[in-house]
Amino acid sequence: MAAARRLKRVVASQPGFLHLKNTSEPTDLVSSRRKRVNKNKKKNWNKHSEINDVEDFLEDVRLQERTTGGLLSEKPDDSLFFVDVGQPKKAEQEEAEPLKGKKGKGKVSRPLRIDLILQSDSLVAPPKDVLAYQQPNAKKLRRIAQKAEQLAAKGVVPRRQRQLLNRRPVERTAKRAVTEANNNPDREYYDIWGQESKDTADPWYLQQTGKKLVKRPEKLNEKPSVLPAVEVIAPGGSYNPDFFSHQALLQEAHGVEVKKKKEEDKIERQLAVNRDNIATEETVLREQVEGLVEEENEEEDVPDEEEEGDVAVGGITLSEKKTERQRKREKADKIKEQQRLDDRRLTDQRQQLFQLRSIKSSIKQQDQKTKTRQERRKAKQEAQKAQPRRLGKLKFQAEDLEVKLSDEMVGSLRQLKPEGSVLKDRFKSLQKRNLIEPRERAKFKRRHKLKYTEKRAFREIT
Repeated sequence: MAAARRLKRVVASQPGFLHLKNTSEPTDLVSSRRKRVNKNKKKNWNKHSEINDVEDFLEDVRLQERTTGGLLSEKPDDSLFFVDVGQPKKAEQEEAEPLKGKKGKGKVSRPLRIDLILQSDSLVAPPKDVLAYQQPNAKKLRRIAQKAEQLAAKGVVPRRQRQLLNRRPVERTAKRAVTEANNNPDREYYDIWGQESKDTADPWYLQQTGKKLVKRPEKLNEKPSVLPAVEVIAPGGSYNPDFFSHQALLQEAHGVEVKKKKEEDKIERQLAVNRDNIATEETVLREQVEGLVEEENEEEDVPDEEEEGDVAVGGITLSEKKTERQRKREKADKIKEQQRLDDRRLTDQRQQLFQLRSIKSSIKQQDQKTKTRQERRKAKQEAQKAQPRRLGKLKFQAEDLEVKLSDEMVGSLRQLKPEGSVLKDRFKSLQKRNLIEPRERAKFKRRHKLKYTEKRAFREIT
């Protein structure tokens, strides 16, 4: 870029450079004595530096680039001059007019005034949009492509391609059935408009010959979501809605905002700091004093604990051995307790015969509860079909409702201000119908900071 500017400056300094604007003024012709200033000091550079000639030159270069697309000194003579040979003849003019496009009464078609106003009058190309050419992992993909080219130049075959070349060819021994000739008079008549199918051969034969199609699973026929491709907005979203419809839509939008507010308040409550738990000077001093007191108490109680420990160690209790009579008594008591439990269980079973009616009612209530839970579970599953599923690491975020307030309503479609974006709405609809996963634009991070340097050419001007 700097080389191009230097080349333009050198070209403009030549004696053949054509100026598009006359920069000479009467004040420039009057010779005036310049004030002598010490330019070794930086504070005098901008104050006493005359750069009007440089600015005029640069402005003249920009004007030539905008109007003619380049410097006039670099243009060929054919683009600047033409030979005037006079008025064309009548016959030649009549032949040239139909080529331009002639209308009803001999009027030549010309562009409209509005089209001429909208056209750009600058011949300088617009700046290149760098963001439009960026793609994620571009540097990595370019490095992989360069490495593949280097390996191909050396004759090295990649592992994946080598595996594909080493695959065994599929041996297809099954031969296709020979079709019967159309001119055979003995062939069966087939009605193409009939309802019966043409595959009348053995199913096993059709499967082995490859003529029988594979049965398509029913799961593939199901749509990922029951939502329609284009959802119709509520009646309150019209440009001139009914009062009650508009109030219902406002109530729905209000509910969404209240829900968001509750979530924010919940997070604030969870992150809030309890002032009672904050340590003060008094509590810190109390904790320190309590620690010291506990140490003194421990020192005083040590002898007592040692004495108790001696007593506990000295007193060892030994279990006495049971006699034969005691063992027999324990065995008899155990058998008697088991017999009592069996009798109680048998009594309970007999009592249940008189409770058949209540048992039936309880079983009926339990079945009813089970059926209610199944219906609730089925309804929940049906409701989840209309909800977006978790397809990626990001969660689907629904768009805000586009609602006009009561004071923003207008009576005509011409005065209505558009809201939202059609492209964004379609993108969100694909995410909501589980066709694509929610995603975000890849962020490009600079690995190194930008370093600004002042070039020598800029320092010479300033």
